Amino acid sequence: MIRFYNSLGREVQDFKEINDGKVGIYTCGPTVYSYVTIGNWRTYTLSDFLVRTLEFLGYEVKHVMNITDVGHLTGDNEGDSSTGEDRMEKAERKEGKTAWEIAKFYAEDFINGMKQMNFNLPDVLPRATEHIEEQIEQVQEIIDKGFTYETSDGIYFDTKKFEDAGHKYGELSNLDKIREGARVAINPEKKNPRDFALWKFSPKDKKRHMEWDSPWGIGFPGWHIECSAMSMKYLGEQFDIHVGGEDLMSTHHPCEIAQAEAAKDVKFVNYWIHGAFLQVDGGRMGKSLGNAYSLHDIEEQGFSPMHLRYFYMSGHYKKKLNFTWEALESSRSAYEKLIKILSGLKSDDNIEQNELKENSFYKQFAEAISSDINIPRALATIWEVLKSDLKDELKLALILKFDEVLGLELRKEMNREDDLEMSDEVVNLIAERKKARDEKNWELADSIRDKLRDEFGVTDLQGK
Repeated sequence: MIRFYNSLGREVQDFKEINDGKVGIYTCGPTVYSYVTIGNWRTYTLSDFLVRTLEFLGYEVKHVMNITDVGHLTGDNEGDSSTGEDRMEKAERKEGKTAWEIAKFYAEDFINGMKQMNFNLPDVLPRATEHIEEQIEQVQEIIDKGFTYETSDGIYFDTKKFEDAGHKYGELSNLDKIREGARVAINPEKKNPRDFALWKFSPKDKKRHMEWDSPWGIGFPGWHIECSAMSMKYLGEQFDIHVGGEDLMSTHHPCEIAQAEAAKDVKFVNYWIHGAFLQVDGGRMGKSLGNAYSLHDIEEQGFSPMHLRYFYMSGHYKKKLNFTWEALESSRSAYEKLIKILSGLKSDDNIEQNELKENSFYKQFAEAISSDINIPRALATIWEVLKSDLKDELKLALILKFDEVLGLELRKEMNREDDLEMSDEVVNLIAERKKARDEKNWELADSIRDKLRDEFGVTDLQGK
């Protein structure tokens, strides 16, 4: 039996899928106006662990992750996502590109990042701009049900009417204020501080790069409507699991629930899984603080995406995790040590799956991932296997099987370890480069890398 912490009930619950053996999952993806941060990557790695866990345990998974390529407004930082500056238009001015160009560039960078992080790519990766029709249709459904009103700047969801009809609003939220309606209402035309925009009208004196015609006038969708519209398009009116960062519990996910259940009058999602924040050097991470690192920043410091993935495994997804360069270095050392040990084990590809499943370490691993995706415990099982008295062939087979969940590219890295058994000169250069990276002498490390590539044809040095 697999169990998850369900944010909707605020407790660990047994998981029961809607359709036997099949699981529908929706993950809130990035808003592509800049590079995805390592804080975001932690959430997306959680989603990847979840998908891999379910598949390892025999479920058939359909995973949908959206790409928000319509810039939602900056007011959500203050608790009102219907106000403020459009993030995509803000990026337009900063980079001198159109919103469409910015969205295309950062979306492609994100998809490439998922591949670098060795994610099982989502089955569907819908973009908000390609589903405007579905969003307009859902807004119309909500209007027809009588849960909206119009102001000078848009169509708004009426949370009081929603509650008067017997629904609950804000049940998922981690902000008590969302239920009390005690937040400051920035827009004076809103009937209730909790109300939110379903459709925003374009300013009459300004032409936006991203705007569409609708039955109510030219404009653009509110931030929340895309997720409920696209998730239901691909997973149905009710599905199993919704994943996101804990910051989305305050308003975005409660608004998703309200929209979906207002439109369809059925329970939207059964299980909500939220990942905790990533801290940096013990404090908040933010672009204004200069510590909202991207995958590019990680690689520029000589680390690989697999080192970062291993680092995420050091803490349970429900607990805050503190990023430091020293912690990432420790993860790199542990990861490279693991590869080196595995590369020295004898292999036997003929070991039967039944033999693996009957092993006590296999059962221990399965229990760990079934207990609210306890990846740190699952990772610890690998090291216990290596210390055990099992024969090499069984150790290696078990660990490579476990990597179906952990996604550390162990077989690939072991092959790379074998491929780098070259001349003494190459070995010495690799050692010199590692020493330079350890001492953070990036200029020397890069020059050695270039020499290895140009003179010896060594082009793949991740982890070396």
